[in-house]
Amino acid sequence: MNIAMTAESPAMRRKPCAVQSFSSFDWTPVETDWERWWDGTLGRPLVWFMNPLTARGKRISHPLPNHRFTSHHDFSIPARDILLSYEAWNLRHADYYGDAFPWWWANFGPGVLAAFIGGEGRNNDHSVWFYPGRFEGKALRDIHFSLDKESPWFRRIEEFLKAAVDLWGGAVQVGTTDLGGMLDVLSSFRPGTDLLMDLYDCPEEVKRLTWEIHQAWWEAHEHFDRIIAPANHGYTAWTPLLSRQSFYMLQCDFAYMISPEMFVEFVKPELAASCKRLERAFYHLDGCGQIPHVPHLCSIPELAGIQWIPGEGQPPASEWPDLLNEIVMSGKRLQVYCKADEALEILSFIKKPESVAFVKRPWDGTFDEENLDELLVECGIL
Repeated sequence: MNIAMTAESPAMRRKPCAVQSFSSFDWTPVETDWERWWDGTLGRPLVWFMNPLTARGKRISHPLPNHRFTSHHDFSIPARDILLSYEAWNLRHADYYGDAFPWWWANFGPGVLAAFIGGEGRNNDHSVWFYPGRFEGKALRDIHFSLDKESPWFRRIEEFLKAAVDLWGGAVQVGTTDLGGMLDVLSSFRPGTDLLMDLYDCPEEVKRLTWEIHQAWWEAHEHFDRIIAPANHGYTAWTPLLSRQSFYMLQCDFAYMISPEMFVEFVKPELAASCKRLERAFYHLDGCGQIPHVPHLCSIPELAGIQWIPGEGQPPASEWPDLLNEIVMSGKRLQVYCKADEALEILSFIKKPESVAFVKRPWDGTFDEENLDELLVECGIL
């Protein structure tokens, strides 16, 4: 199916956005097309593909390394210096295709909220993990959460967001940090199987702490949003979707391990409440263990869309046609990470292609996209 045939007219199509300098990026057509996708008038899928500098085999000289996790830089290094490193490694000569745009987010690990409410963050070689900190060994009834804005991790993220606004001033869309899902954050304080047992042994305490985390989550989220909003072109989270209205990628990776009945009891009420506070809420559906929760997710009226991540060792997104069609036919939007050939495969079976956003993982260091032009033509962009 040629999606270009469903676009308004050839005159409405635009060339792919390919720039050599993010500072000269033309934001107007990108902002317009993202808004039209959200309101259902674009008539085609979105395509977010970026070819980073490092993927093209170029070499740069910079004193700081290129870390995927912002937290991996020592906290004593000024945030501005690290952002200039990111600019040199990832922004300065990148090519942006379709609906992609220059973007950076404060990557301090999924569920960093745990470090703002009494937990402890630790980096390892490839990720960030969070531990009980001052609540080590405490029973649930003795744990009480509140946001600590003096936490070193909170202050460090705040420093980065302020530095990004000051340095780039709108040339780069700044995404906020990955605060995490409520039970994901709680699991940092109740590791292993402890939280699973808590669902049976003390469900009311789990619910109490979930809502305490919810309160701290929203205080942190709104605090960070106030910093970046004046310079941003809208809202972006840890995945590069762009919205002029409030947007965030909500999640509960812990839900992989629980039944749909438990999802309804322990996850859905808080999730629905957060969806009501956002104008365009997305849910991060990570792994096949979460597929049984899709009907309950789709029943939340205020949930705008679902991001599907098959998970490690699973077939790519293009090999889940029933699931993808279930999502879009429910009226939700869909975002998948994929390569160009996988996106073309999805277009061959998806029933509402105009509801889909195809995103090439920005942190993927390869860019062998021989089918990209075909995808851009198929989507009415080129």
